[in-house]
Amino acid sequence: MPKNKKVRVRFAPSPTGFLHVGSLRTALYNFLFARQKGGDFILRIEDTDRTRLVDGATECLLKILTTAGLDWDEGPMSNGKEKGKFGPYIQSERTKIYKKYAEKLIEKGQAYHCFCSAERLEKLRETQQANKLPTMYDGLCRSLDKSVIAKSLKENQPHVIRLTVPKEGNTNFNDVVRGAVAFENKLIDDQVLVKSDGFPTYHLANVVDDHLMEITDVIRGEEWLSSTPKHILLYQAFGWTPPRFAHIPLLLNPDKSKLSKRQGDVAAEDYLKKGYLPEALINFVALLGWNPGTEQEIFSLPELIKYFDITKVQKAGAVFNVEKLNWMNGEYIKKMAVDELVKKCLPYLKDANYDLDKIGKEKLEKIVRLEQERMKKLTDLPLAVEFFFKEPQYDAKILVWKKSDQETICNRLKILIKFYDTFMGDWSEQGIEQATLELIEKENLANGPTLWPMRVALSGREASPGPFAIAGILGKGETIKRLKIALNLLCGK
Repeated sequence: MPKNKKVRVRFAPSPTGFLHVGSLRTALYNFLFARQKGGDFILRIEDTDRTRLVDGATECLLKILTTAGLDWDEGPMSNGKEKGKFGPYIQSERTKIYKKYAEKLIEKGQAYHCFCSAERLEKLRETQQANKLPTMYDGLCRSLDKSVIAKSLKENQPHVIRLTVPKEGNTNFNDVVRGAVAFENKLIDDQVLVKSDGFPTYHLANVVDDHLMEITDVIRGEEWLSSTPKHILLYQAFGWTPPRFAHIPLLLNPDKSKLSKRQGDVAAEDYLKKGYLPEALINFVALLGWNPGTEQEIFSLPELIKYFDITKVQKAGAVFNVEKLNWMNGEYIKKMAVDELVKKCLPYLKDANYDLDKIGKEKLEKIVRLEQERMKKLTDLPLAVEFFFKEPQYDAKILVWKKSDQETICNRLKILIKFYDTFMGDWSEQGIEQATLELIEKENLANGPTLWPMRVALSGREASPGPFAIAGILGKGETIKRLKIALNLLCGK
């Protein structure tokens, strides 16, 4: 491949369900590589497996990539149109192209028609497994007479087209991530290229499309490593130059098993719905298998483009640590402007059926600001601030300060109620704090047994923002009301 050829990479998902976070990372690495090299990032939909298609999966995929900021230069768009001169970019619309190239391979003796039934193939597989042999096609139809083939085709007998794989020597290639890789040809199956329904397999469509779309670099998951010799043999059969290959590591659970839905969410969409910011999710998956060799962990997309190096991607599997994602998402939330954070949180607050009109924009911003430092996900907010919208329910026992007693707490609640009832000063966090601390000092009350029950009475919780901040937002009337409820709950009066 000419070194000065413009870099062209592709992300080619199958619309068979959700977008796996591993696939999001694959898309990101391709995007970063293309942008860094001044190349093109192509989106191609590989929908040749007709039995597993899921309605709406393509639309969801386009939405997630757009939300994540991974804009593509060519491919299907959300408006139903395509951009780029190498289309169609949906494989099911390219079947005639694949058929033409499959026929070319047959003409060159590089592929053949196979008429073996599913029953014969199943028996062959069972026999091979019983004898502890590799399960692969035995080549029965490789040497069929032309007259037999012609007769079978004329009778419309079900058949597939298989690649004629050489059974001697090795297929070698240099992987950007893994270095030199070699596969023994005798262990490579005569891969099916065209299925009995006339649709191409991934292997044929992938190679033909990558060649016709002038793809220079294939960056994909490690699970495709074993398919690469089949693809290289196809390139050789066609007389084409293969692209460069880079196989990135698998994502693993903390126990080092392969990341799967059995141990938690694996869909990018699920993480976004749970209140993870797209910028944080992108930052997180970028570091699953790669790092810049510095202590920096928070990267904007432009910074990732600048520092990403495909040659520094690790070979070993990368552990998907949700705690690390939570921390990182929290860091992004901390840096957000409050008004922007409020907008992001509104859907979750509305889902909780909170009366946002009653609370008002100004108070809502104050509420969000109170929790901003503690939030890990946007979905944390509704429960964290519930007491601003609903009267709290709690056990009276938690009103009692650990170094005090019920009688003392009842006394402090009475003092606070009386004080606030006649308080005419500035009812703001600062005003309430100053006046209350002056009261505590003047009456020699001590902070703990005075402010602890106030916090619990207003929030219903042992851990919450400070009582003065809560009181400032709740307002004087609601603050006194909740203190009276606490007094009645604990002291019966």
